[in-house]
Amino acid sequence: MAQIASIASHAETARTAPVPRAPATLEETGLSVDQIRQLFVKALYTGEATGITLSERLRLPYTVLEPIVEHIVRIERLVEVKGATGTGAAGYRYALTDLGRDRAQQYLQANQYVGPAPVPLATYVAAMQALQAARGYIDRERLRSGFTHLIVEDDVLDQLGPAVNAGKAIFLYGPPGNGKTVIAEGMGRALGGDMYLPYAIDVDGQTITLYDPINHQSLDAPDSTGGENSASIVKPVPRDRRWIHIRRPVVMVGGELTLDMLDLNFNPIAKFHEAPIQLKANGGVFLVDDFGRQRITPQELLNRWIVPLESRYDYLSLHTGKKIQLPFDVLIVFATNLDPASLADEAFLRRIPYKIAIEDPSLEQFTKIFELNCRRRSLKFHQVMVAYLQRRHYGPANRPMRSCHPRDLIEQVTALCRYQGREPVITRQLLDAACTSYFVDSARGQALPPLKKSGQRRVEVH
Repeated sequence: MAQIASIASHAETARTAPVPRAPATLEETGLSVDQIRQLFVKALYTGEATGITLSERLRLPYTVLEPIVEHIVRIERLVEVKGATGTGAAGYRYALTDLGRDRAQQYLQANQYVGPAPVPLATYVAAMQALQAARGYIDRERLRSGFTHLIVEDDVLDQLGPAVNAGKAIFLYGPPGNGKTVIAEGMGRALGGDMYLPYAIDVDGQTITLYDPINHQSLDAPDSTGGENSASIVKPVPRDRRWIHIRRPVVMVGGELTLDMLDLNFNPIAKFHEAPIQLKANGGVFLVDDFGRQRITPQELLNRWIVPLESRYDYLSLHTGKKIQLPFDVLIVFATNLDPASLADEAFLRRIPYKIAIEDPSLEQFTKIFELNCRRRSLKFHQVMVAYLQRRHYGPANRPMRSCHPRDLIEQVTALCRYQGREPVITRQLLDAACTSYFVDSARGQALPPLKKSGQRRVEVH
């Protein structure tokens, strides 16, 4: 338990992750001799490698591996030394003997996982508890830091802030195109900070892979795990390299979400498990976008999460039938443009205490969003162009303004300018063309009223 206790002692701030301490002995890995022996032998099945290279693959210091390596070389005769590329046993080049190749095939038939040595489940649970204790709370300024790329009003922030601090599930609802998805992403940025995630977890000899480069952003330098001349692999260092340093995850799913994605995925050929999507989001944000449009019914999905939302623990089953309890330290955000009352009954909605409406922007907010998107594309902003849009394409058609419209229309204007071989610029004619392409009623030729003539000189921006 010394390693578990040390995890919490390295917490520096609410935004800095507790650092897992490197094992100095075999016992501190939490794994058995047989587990490490099997990983070492399987890692050699593809060809010979030095002790340092194998230490890098298993993410264990060579000083921890050395007693096991010596035993399988001298006693079991599974591995032989083919030469050396440096001083000491860590520089030896190892290869499998014929007996070793037969044994490796047996190991691979039972479990094809080859990679960083897994972390015991108890150690992972303790790390998640330490991370939760070190998190702290956010205030308005820290929350706003996650939305510097957006125009979000204070009243919305003041609803989001308490929800994030409470760590409870959130319902974002409202018309489409008003930024519910990017607001959820912004909450992940506001939580900020980092964390350490094990590449894999061991549960009674069963391996569960957890790190996913698609959903996890590594903060480790490319050579941080060591190389052929890396002393950090040869000798114990403060950090356990079986854990990868990542940003707090923001994991998103949409209409593709199914119930089996929320369970452990056992590969019958490789003989190990992959973590479900919500476990990959642990410590961060899990966004269920377009809620209500999945291939499963909302009620099925909500029933699956009743217990985790209440207890903050999830229960998963291995292919052996063993059920395990895992921390459910996830900020779940449901985003939908449907009426929440039509998606779930009162009993479930009670378990989602924060329901926040994301409404259409006002003209003032729309103008700010338009200006922000102009700056992003280095375009000159003229407020008269927004007034023209409102007068020509919104008011007459009784069309609601959406937060995504400025970005999308400016993208169309920019694309049209490039097609015409000219520098991007916003004019009335280009906005008309963009609206004709973008809005369905404009594309069908809906009549728009002519511009009013007056004695004032017409302003045109080029």
